[in-house]
Amino acid sequence: MKKLSFKFRVLVCLCFLSFVVKNYAQQGNVSINQDKNIDALLNAKKDINKNEDSSDRYKIQIYNGNRAGAYAAQKDFHETFANWSSRIVYESPNFKIWAGNFRTRLEADKALKRIKSKFASAFIFKPKKG
Repeated sequence: MKKLSFKFRVLVCLCFLSFVVKNYAQQGNVSINQDKNIDALLNAKKDINKNEDSSDRYKIQIYNGNRAGAYAAQKDFHETFANWSSRIVYESPNFKIWAGNFRTRLEADKALKRIKSKFASAFIFKPKKG
């Protein structure tokens, strides 16, 4: 009998291995069993987030004083912190600059730390509803 070449033996082994691997590959189905209340909870959370009133959020007051000072402080704020919005609020007899609209106290604390480097008297608060 004639000896088979090394390359031919390797080829035969590779074909055999590929046949074995292909025939023993695993296939299956995955089914997820979860409580039906989970969907209801997720939908309720989405509704809450959609209808969330912005007054439920935290803001940072950076200025309290006269009108000219308020406009100057707001301009200075936007030059330094362009990524946060601000607005001027008049509460007799003072003008106030409120910055940001933070969902959590943690977000507001992080922002306050940066803002205090420029506006030392800044503080966090939640606006009153109504």
